[in-house]
Amino acid sequence: MTSVAVVGAGGIGTVLAAALADAGHDVVVCARSAVGPLILERGGTSAKLDVRLLTEPDELSRVDWVLLCTKAHDTRAAASWLARSCGPGTTVVVCQNGIGHADRVAGLTGPAQVLPALVYIAAERVAPGRVRHHRGARLVVPAGEAAARLAGLAPGLDITAEPDFRTASWRKLLTNVAANAVTALTSRRMDVLGEPEIRELVTALLTEAVAVGRAVGADLGPADVTGTLGFYDQLGPEDGTSMLYDRLAGRPTEYELFNGAVTHLGRRHGVPTPANQAVYALLRASEP
Repeated sequence: MTSVAVVGAGGIGTVLAAALADAGHDVVVCARSAVGPLILERGGTSAKLDVRLLTEPDELSRVDWVLLCTKAHDTRAAASWLARSCGPGTTVVVCQNGIGHADRVAGLTGPAQVLPALVYIAAERVAPGRVRHHRGARLVVPAGEAAARLAGLAPGLDITAEPDFRTASWRKLLTNVAANAVTALTSRRMDVLGEPEIRELVTALLTEAVAVGRAVGADLGPADVTGTLGFYDQLGPEDGTSMLYDRLAGRPTEYELFNGAVTHLGRRHGVPTPANQAVYALLRASEP
C-alpha cells in the first residue's frame, strides 16, 4: 500500500485525498486545526473520507507521496509538514496556483523529488471539514517518469503529462488572472463576466498576461485570449473562483500570484500592464 500525505484540507486537498483513498492508498490529511471528519459532496451525495486527519507535524512519518495543497502564500507555513514527510524516496506534488512551483518549495523538501502540478478542479469549502466538488479531476504535470507514476497512483484522476510545462503554466494562469480578480473585487460569481464593460476589462487583463508570458518564453498568442474567454463562457453563472471563496470567508487571497505576477514580470521585461496593475493595486488595498 502506498503512503500519501495531503498537506492542506481545503477544497483541492479534500478532493485529491478522496481520489487517493478511493484508490486504496494509506492517506493522511495534514491540517492546521481539527475540523472533524472530512466530508466531500459530489454528484448529489455526501461521503465521509476514509483518511486519517493530523494536526501536529510530529504525528507524521515519512511517506511515498506528498501532495502540497495549501494556498501558495501558506507554503512556508507547511515547512514542518514537509520536513517530517519527505525523504529520498518521496515525491512532492505541488498542487498550487501560479507559476514557479518548484522555486516556491526550494529548501523545504530535502532530497525528495518535486513535481509541479496545475490543478483543474472546481471545489468549494462550504463549511469546516466539508467540501463541495463541482467538477474536474485533472492535474497537468511535466512529462517524465514521475508523471507516469502519478498517473498509476490514482486512476480516478486525469493526469496530463505536458512536454511544454512553462506554456501550460501560463495558460493556467490565464484562467485565474481575470476571473479570480474580478469575482473577488465584485464579490460576485461568474455571471459578472457577462457584463459588457467587465468583458472589456477581462479581455485587457488577458491580453496583457499573454504579452508578459511571451516575454518570459511561453508559447502564447491572441488565440489564448479567445480560448480563455471561451473557457469562462463554458462555466455556469453560479460558479465561483478560489479568490472569491477566500474573500467571502475573510481569508487572504492569491492576488500576488495572479495579477501581481503579471505586473512584476511586466515591469522586469518592459511590457506595459496597466489593467493588471490597477486590479493588483485594488486587490492589495482591499486585502483583509
